[in-house]
Amino acid sequence: MRAASAQDYRELARRRLPRFLFDYIDGGSYTETTLRRNVADLEKVELRQRVLRDISSLDLSTEIFGQQLSMPVALAPIGLAGMNARRGEVQAARAAEAANIPFCLSTVSACPLAEVAGAVKRPIWFQLYMIRDRPFMKDLLAQAVAVGCTTLVFTVDMPVPGSRYRDYHSGLAGSPGLAGAMRRALQAIGKPRWAWDVGIHGRPHQLGNVAPVLGKNTGLEDFFAWMRNNFDPTVTWKDIEFIRSVWSGPLVIKGILDIEDAREAAALGADGVIVSNHGGRQLDGVPSTVHALPPIADAVGDRLSVLVDGGVRSGLDVVRMLALGARTVLLGRAWAYALAGGGEAGVTHLLKLVEAEMRVAMALTGARNIREIDKNILAG
Repeated sequence: MRAASAQDYRELARRRLPRFLFDYIDGGSYTETTLRRNVADLEKVELRQRVLRDISSLDLSTEIFGQQLSMPVALAPIGLAGMNARRGEVQAARAAEAANIPFCLSTVSACPLAEVAGAVKRPIWFQLYMIRDRPFMKDLLAQAVAVGCTTLVFTVDMPVPGSRYRDYHSGLAGSPGLAGAMRRALQAIGKPRWAWDVGIHGRPHQLGNVAPVLGKNTGLEDFFAWMRNNFDPTVTWKDIEFIRSVWSGPLVIKGILDIEDAREAAALGADGVIVSNHGGRQLDGVPSTVHALPPIADAVGDRLSVLVDGGVRSGLDVVRMLALGARTVLLGRAWAYALAGGGEAGVTHLLKLVEAEMRVAMALTGARNIREIDKNILAG
């Protein structure tokens, strides 16, 4: 099967990954209402089709945080992504570099900062959670600086992990000890291609950036226990001062859905915000990002860069988000599916699809460059 869309890559990922990993990528919290809204509400955004306009030359290039991009797209941070293919974050970072777009590495990636940054020449972004252990955070940020990371994405919508019931049903969470390990091993055996490529040859299987604090406790149950015990529910806006004290580069606040929070981020000097509901993986029932984006862009778009994720599966979706006020759009599940379905080549192919789809959408709406993608191309 050759993937012709992100949805095709989702099917490939479902076939190739053990259930506990596929459900971790694919699932959301509670009844997954917000997860579905992210996609459904974005699909409802209507565009104006224009005709008899000279669209012989289209320019997708843009700039953000001092970086020139071939298109206004970035690969969002995804935890455990390195388990979807052999040393998966390295493969994805290479694909992003080839496409001349940013790759953002998660705090809870399988591959550590030094490995991923060392595999590419283009500087990567780094995503950070607020963790109780401030010296550990300072050390992580020092590592990010040392390997040349240019932009810090600070995720603020996870003071506690969401209730992701698929992870309990699959055995990824809530199945401690030997019983859980055996349950996941049986799922892996049922996917021999993954077992050979990742299970056997993709080692070490650990969370590279937090391995020093996990020590010998490298099982998945240890990871989830560490998250529950170390994500900081006491965090407030005052803690941004701590981040600024140890990070001088562009700072982007991820997880903004409310106008007042966006204004607070702007007032504190953030360089950008990411309108995000964590892919529907935190508080179920909150608005889709496509609904939250326009008022936030109107409120703070002249003071900082507004980025967005959630439900984006195509280049057409990217154009829709740009028209609603985003400056750059992050792909999340789409690239995780492509990585699981086809490795680096899969992510590269996905990004080419996104670019081609953007070009068609721009041509048929009469937008010749990224600056012309605005509210004027929306129907109604």
